[in-house]
Amino acid sequence: MYAGKARAYTNIALIKYWGKKNEQLILPMNSSLSLTLDAFYTETSVHFDETLTEDIFFLDGKKQNTKQTEKISNFLDLVRKRKNLSLFAKVDSQNFVPTAAGLASSASGLAALAGACSEALDLDLTETELSRLARRGSGSACRSIFGGFAEWQKGDSDQTSFAQMIPSDNWEDELAMLFVLVDDGVKDISSRDGMKRTVDTSCFYSGWLENVEPDLAAAKQAIKEKDFNKLGAITEANGLRMHGTTLAAVPPFTYWSPESLQVMQLVRSARQAGLPCYFTMDAGPNVKILVEKKNLTALKHFLADHLSEQKLITAYAGPGITLMPIERLEEL
Repeated sequence: MYAGKARAYTNIALIKYWGKKNEQLILPMNSSLSLTLDAFYTETSVHFDETLTEDIFFLDGKKQNTKQTEKISNFLDLVRKRKNLSLFAKVDSQNFVPTAAGLASSASGLAALAGACSEALDLDLTETELSRLARRGSGSACRSIFGGFAEWQKGDSDQTSFAQMIPSDNWEDELAMLFVLVDDGVKDISSRDGMKRTVDTSCFYSGWLENVEPDLAAAKQAIKEKDFNKLGAITEANGLRMHGTTLAAVPPFTYWSPESLQVMQLVRSARQAGLPCYFTMDAGPNVKILVEKKNLTALKHFLADHLSEQKLITAYAGPGITLMPIERLEEL
């Protein structure tokens, strides 16, 4: 038996990844930039066992059905092929983050699985190689290999599409992100399905692609200059453009809820009151508010009259993936 375990943290894209140019290899239409956070993470163990007759996938202690296990099996096939191994595996994944609610659980989950497989099979992967591998499970997972700011370079092949850490002189340690949990239920439309519908049918999508690379360049410059307001404004505008593409899809859809819109307006009102903060949203209704640590308490006080404390979760910059020592066990 070959076993390994890893922990990976969620990342939230400040410059969004939205759309694939190659579904099989998960090559994105555009490059993206994220901040890895400490509040949400996934721990995953994998055991390749000669006694198993099929792959088994447990998520939060519950055995998953055939459809849910198929994605995991397809990923395991990649590492089995790399190692010339034919053993089936048991995968046990624990999400310390609501699943499929737009809080990046797939990023942390597949990054952790990539790390666990690498340790179990002694693949001896560099961070770049591990990022490439994680990308094949879930695109944004390639960024969760790294702590702090990370850029996923879109590339044009399996070898050239991977994430790398963005030097920031630890500026991310001065930042915080406040999660507003509008809804932690499962989304009606998955990120994967939403992306495909948008790329295939939205007349706004070409405008998204025209603007995203300038957004990325400006965000990297803001990080270099440690300019919070510049980074925040770019983050907010980029997120709104991404969501705008879904409204022109056929049929149109949105991940926003009425409460999402309320929180967005609260953020704008906070800025008008002299409190610098900016919102972003991924493929789900929950709102993330980027704020400097020094203003976090003031922001919470501002929101207190409108949102219950139970809906707010504070996150700070988080670490990269943590790999546990490899184990080769006869019995588990």
